[in-house]
Amino acid sequence: MPVGSVRLHSIKKLGQDNNAYDVTDEPTSYMTMTTSPKDDQAKNKAEQPAIRIGFFQLFRFASKRDVLMMVVGTLCAVLHGSAQPLMLLVFGMLTDTFIDYDIELNELMDDRKECLNNTIRWRQNLTATTQDWTNGSSAWELFKPLQNRTCGILDIEYEMTNFAYYYVGIGIAVFMLGYFQFPCLKAPCSLDTSMGFNSRPKISLWVTSAARQVQIIRKLYFGRVMRMEIGWFDCNSVGELNTRMSDDINKINDAIADQVSIFIQRFTTFVCGFCMGFIGGWKLTLVILAASPLIGLGAGLMALSVARLTGMELQAYAKAGAVADEVLSAIRTVAAFGGELKEVERYDRNLILAQRWGIRKGLIMGFFTGYMWFIIFLCYALAFWYGSGLVLDLEYTPGTLLQVFFGVLIGAMNLGQASPCLEAFASGRGAATIIFETIDRVPEIDCMSESGYKLDRVKGDIEFHNVTFHYPARPEVKILDQLSVAVKTGETTAFVGPSGAGKSTAVQLIQRFYDPKEGMVTLDGHDIRGLNIQWLRSLIGIVEQEPVLFATTIAENIRYGRPGVSMDDIIAAAKEANAYSFIMDLPRVRQGRTTISIAHRLSTIRNADVIVGFEHGRAVERGKHEVLMERKGVYFTLVTLQSQGDKALNEKARQMAETEEDSVSMRLSRAGSYRASLRASIRQRSRSQMSHLIPESLVPMAGELGPRAYSVSHADKTQVEEEEEEPVEPAPVARILKYNSPEWPYMLFGSFGAAVNGGVNPVYSLLFSQILATFSIQDPDKQEREINGICMFFVVVGLLSFFTQIIQGYSFSKSGELLTRRLRRLGFRAMLGQEIGWFDDHRNSPGALTTRLATDASQVQGATGSQIGMIVNSLTNIGVSLIISFYFSWKLTMVILCFLPFIALSGGFQAKMLTGFAKQDKVAMEAAGRISGEALNNIRTIAGLGKESTFVEMYNAQLDGPYHAAIQKAHVYGACYGFSQCVVFLANSASYRFGGYLVKHEGLHFSMVFRVISAIVTSGTALGRASSYTPEYAKAKISAARFFQLLDKVPKISVYSDKGEKWDNFRGDVEFIDCKFTYPTRPDMQVLNGLNVTVKPGQTLAFVGSSGCGKSTSVQLLERFYDPDQGRVLIDGHESTRVSVPFLRSKIGIVSQEPILFDCSIADNIRYGDNAREISMNDVMAAAKKAQLHSFVMALPEKYETHVGSQGSQLSRGQKQRIAIARAIIRDPKILLLDEATSALDTESEKTVQEALDKAREGRTCIVIAHRLSTIQNSDIIAVMARGFVIEKGPHDQLMALKGAYYKLVTTGAPIS
Repeated sequence: MPVGSVRLHSIKKLGQDNNAYDVTDEPTSYMTMTTSPKDDQAKNKAEQPAIRIGFFQLFRFASKRDVLMMVVGTLCAVLHGSAQPLMLLVFGMLTDTFIDYDIELNELMDDRKECLNNTIRWRQNLTATTQDWTNGSSAWELFKPLQNRTCGILDIEYEMTNFAYYYVGIGIAVFMLGYFQFPCLKAPCSLDTSMGFNSRPKISLWVTSAARQVQIIRKLYFGRVMRMEIGWFDCNSVGELNTRMSDDINKINDAIADQVSIFIQRFTTFVCGFCMGFIGGWKLTLVILAASPLIGLGAGLMALSVARLTGMELQAYAKAGAVADEVLSAIRTVAAFGGELKEVERYDRNLILAQRWGIRKGLIMGFFTGYMWFIIFLCYALAFWYGSGLVLDLEYTPGTLLQVFFGVLIGAMNLGQASPCLEAFASGRGAATIIFETIDRVPEIDCMSESGYKLDRVKGDIEFHNVTFHYPARPEVKILDQLSVAVKTGETTAFVGPSGAGKSTAVQLIQRFYDPKEGMVTLDGHDIRGLNIQWLRSLIGIVEQEPVLFATTIAENIRYGRPGVSMDDIIAAAKEANAYSFIMDLPRVRQGRTTISIAHRLSTIRNADVIVGFEHGRAVERGKHEVLMERKGVYFTLVTLQSQGDKALNEKARQMAETEEDSVSMRLSRAGSYRASLRASIRQRSRSQMSHLIPESLVPMAGELGPRAYSVSHADKTQVEEEEEEPVEPAPVARILKYNSPEWPYMLFGSFGAAVNGGVNPVYSLLFSQILATFSIQDPDKQEREINGICMFFVVVGLLSFFTQIIQGYSFSKSGELLTRRLRRLGFRAMLGQEIGWFDDHRNSPGALTTRLATDASQVQGATGSQIGMIVNSLTNIGVSLIISFYFSWKLTMVILCFLPFIALSGGFQAKMLTGFAKQDKVAMEAAGRISGEALNNIRTIAGLGKESTFVEMYNAQLDGPYHAAIQKAHVYGACYGFSQCVVFLANSASYRFGGYLVKHEGLHFSMVFRVISAIVTSGTALGRASSYTPEYAKAKISAARFFQLLDKVPKISVYSDKGEKWDNFRGDVEFIDCKFTYPTRPDMQVLNGLNVTVKPGQTLAFVGSSGCGKSTSVQLLERFYDPDQGRVLIDGHESTRVSVPFLRSKIGIVSQEPILFDCSIADNIRYGDNAREISMNDVMAAAKKAQLHSFVMALPEKYETHVGSQGSQLSRGQKQRIAIARAIIRDPKILLLDEATSALDTESEKTVQEALDKAREGRTCIVIAHRLSTIQNSDIIAVMARGFVIEKGPHDQLMALKGAYYKLVTTGAPIS
């Protein structure tokens, strides 16, 4: 047990010595706050993706009903898989029948032979000629008894009719099974055996079961993530979590749905095929088996390689998704500093790694696919060479040879073709590793746990006992160091101290966002770790410096604070929290509660019962204001520094108030539209723009503890109404290919390889039929020569297929991955190029846009990349097959072709249905993505309110749509697949029957029947395979249409265009002329209503006024985040709408009240201030020194290379603000915008930073938005705003003399009313 760990003894009373715990060095596990080695290695494990989930563990969430469905689905797959080898029995008999008939015809063509009593015999009274005796052999044949060959019994038409009935019966059975199955979308084609049984099933029962399980996994994963402690979120990117919820869970779905049925069917075919081989002819089976391990070896190596590469690819895409989410969440900051192109490059760098892994995966798949085809053709050559000898030795009939050979070969081939299934299983297991480990992870602080005590009576005494703490993501930086402080019930205790001293951290420990590493925090003497966490947080109300609201109504946002309240209660709460009267009402709000205040404005906590001074993570002093002022410690220093700036202004105002007897009061209507409008427009953002809602003079953070008169009830389910999307017409393929045009050499080579591979099956039909023809040859020598030549040809075709498969795999993976990267880059660039108003639409939230980038770009490959290879393969297959078929028998070809339109019809219907399903899936998953994105981005607010379960319920409700769509999909696939497979068997039935007719009546050689049927069925299979691409094709066209819609959208304010006015002598003369404005998402709320104000070059303009009066909106018009609806904004006499946006923004620097930092180093965040040039480290350090940041950074272990965490989560607010100020200083702008830039700074550094800002303002036009009037008293122009227009303007002295609104603000401190 580490030093400082805690063992509870008893409960202390306030004021007594604390003997409730002791510190011991003895090893024990009770109350030991140590970091788990498992957690310490979390990052290392994440960087080295590995599969730690067994296959059957993927089904851990299956219910009994799911298991039953999977069992029935498995039975269907087994029956379907066993049917193919069993059909070989019929096919063997059919082949023997044709060969026997052909041999009979050949025998009777000899004039010396006749058919007598159904037996072929030498003609009676036949004598040999002299020439026959001279030749010898021919004459001596007459003395040899003929083989006992029957004749006159075999009616080929009758036999073929019987075989046709067999095919019809099997076709009906396949239709019944096919209703539970539908065509595979991604698996490679299998060799046809001229029987037409080339099934590629997915089982609808498996798909239905998988849909149910995936729905459970999504719910459990999101539910578990929402249960995690805040420290876990510090170490995990929100963008990466969103990506895992979409991409990774989809991979799990692939692994437990259709691919399982494919594998079961193929494995069954493998087993049955080998059984048939051993029963029918063990010798040939053993010969073929000698080569079979080579196929298994290839499949195994392929699965291992692909699984590893898929894991790497997933990790790279997850990082890219995290970058996209971070940038889109901070779009205003990106736009303000012109960082769009820089962020596009950062995003693209992460895509390069994913592209590399994807190309390698394609090459590996091409190599092993070619390898397996090569082995298969070697098996053909070996089997026919060896098997023909057994036929000549009369051990086998030709039919038996085919049964044994095709039984073993189909078995081995199906085992090899299971490799795509193994790939899907490996990908699913790799994706499930992190998903399931997250689901299984027990949170260190479980916010939804029902365990823990609930005290019957709460007084509200809080005490820190020797608390030491560091953030999980930064264990080397100690935040609290043996902190001991007590907060008494009913008192207001103020925490003051420099930024980073541990004030906010202490409050987060009270909320149990984190637990101390050493020591403990007690409530009424009870360690809060032993209390029920939901109950504890229900006692705490918090007003943050950066409040976060959610994407719903104002009433629902207020109701999050207390579930189940009526509208009257909401109205009453709103009135009690009135921003204008809040200062006066604050004591009443605090009454009866334990209150903790964290403030930089020390005047707001002068009357606090206890003031605690923090420094370096310790409470160094405590007492009332007067006591601490006499002590002259930390608090005295802070107060003295801060009061110097306020004293002169307040004293002068007081003197002027005493000399005047008459007071003029100006009543102004209250305006609060801007903040509500802005929140409505950017409610999906991770950072709030709402902190102006509470004036600066309020305490930025207050917590309350006290008994509640109500119990926590379940929140009403909130339904987010989604607007209907505009209908999207599928994109033309030509345009999709246009974006792939730079890769035309790869596509050309890939198409060549695919064309050659497509010709393999038709060539196989030629060789196969020729082999059958040799078995009717009676001359053994000639038969042997024919067979040897055909076998050598098989070897050549196999070798050719090996190389062309590699070419096809590599070329199309290269072109496809380059296209995906290009589309993602272009899409991200187009998103960043939109005007800010576009992001105000809730459909364009960061979560939805990130999901769109991840899914749409990858789905576009369904119309290009490897899909082109599949299509070229199929078209070549069809073309060559038709040429062969028409050449050898056009009549039989025409009969078979009658059935092909029905196959195409089923494929077209399937495509039309799936287009609608694709849109439903996209809408439903984006809605769920918006909810999860908002929840994860604002997890601290949700945790503080205890609303985790509410968001989990909202997310779960959005998952019903995709589930029901998956069920509908299964039925459509089943019906289409059953119909298409049935048609294939009916085609075989009619083909063999008509073929028998042609053989008997038109003298067509029987091998031509096999050749034509085999070729046409091969082309039909290729056509069916092409139609099976229609789902991917349909998704690709819809995804491409959405992508092109984004790329084609012309932003109202273009950040990439060089068009617009530019001038060299930029002075910074700004003039607002009668500007009127409403936010695009709130057109009914007038924010600016005729704004008129001018600021000359080098002057400072200060906007003051109530929240929502339009101050920040004015700044956003100047930055051209928006353009005014009416009126004009002039810069140096140029109308803003005609000025080049990049040029204008390059002249403006901004320091906002709520700075947004990026997940990179401190140095990179400072460099972000100027993205137009390379900034040296010396410049970075100089800017940091001016912002009073340098000394803090140099104290960190990694100094300027220290990562600030997601959204700067590893830094205090003051530290983040100083980085933002350094970022603005390094920009050296002509116009400087300060949106209450020093509000989050401690008093110690505020003065020096303010001096730095004052110096930075020299020679620049400066616009200040301020609530702290002392910071703007020296401004050249002070503009007082209300209801969207300026009611007073002028310098400080002039406005004080007017004794209007500004005078009232200064003298009374009260807001305008």
